[in-house]
Amino acid sequence: MADNAKQNGDKMNKRIKALKTKSEKAKVSLSHERALLVTKFYESGINLKESVPCQRALCLKYILENKSIYIGQNELIVGERGPAPKAVPTYPEICLHSLDDLDVLNNRDKISYKVSEKTKSVYKKKIIPFWAGKTIREKILSTMDKEWLASFEAGMFTEFQEQRSPGHTACGDMIYIKGFSDLKKEIQASKEQVDFFNDPLAYNKLEELKALEIAADALISFAKRHADELEKFASKESNPERKNELFKMAQICKKVPENAPESFSEA
Repeated sequence: MADNAKQNGDKMNKRIKALKTKSEKAKVSLSHERALLVTKFYESGINLKESVPCQRALCLKYILENKSIYIGQNELIVGERGPAPKAVPTYPEICLHSLDDLDVLNNRDKISYKVSEKTKSVYKKKIIPFWAGKTIREKILSTMDKEWLASFEAGMFTEFQEQRSPGHTACGDMIYIKGFSDLKKEIQASKEQVDFFNDPLAYNKLEELKALEIAADALISFAKRHADELEKFASKESNPERKNELFKMAQICKKVPENAPESFSEA
């Protein structure tokens, strides 16, 4: 029994070592995939009749329905944010990179992001023409005092919007003790308590709750997209051990995050 445990430990160490080496060798790049999907969503104008919270939730739904699914060889965890490891998405609705920005990101010595000619072309033809003048960052800067803007231009301040996406927030242990089906029940209960007769913010509250519901469904569907892809990989896998791993991962993705995790692997 001890020998089996040691063998399993050695095997896992080899797996982790190989994945670590692969990760270290992978180059960080800038992906235009998300930027293009966001642009297509808003460019269509189909959902502009919806409230802003619901528009944003429907945009998330559209992204998760259409973004690439990445299944890494010998990996046991799925959910890559970009189309490949270290392929970083951009957020043109928040901060729009210029072509000069892309060159700086590609060529700088420290923390560079490789930018392909394809990405530059997509930005030039699609992303920049649509988002110029519409970004959240531009709207914020347009309301700032002249003195603050002068200080910013002089380099006395930096600001969050131009550096990274929003969402750098830890939400505690909620996702480990509740599934999104549980959260949807809480959302529904809150919707039923919205008081249009006495609460002047009732409409805003209801729209935010509707948006939360859309986002919850989108994340559940996103996990099931991974489950479908994992089952396809498993059906073509010749190694019995890896086939079993892929099927197990698929079962987990069918269960969570719709339902609360019950094991370390599910969490």
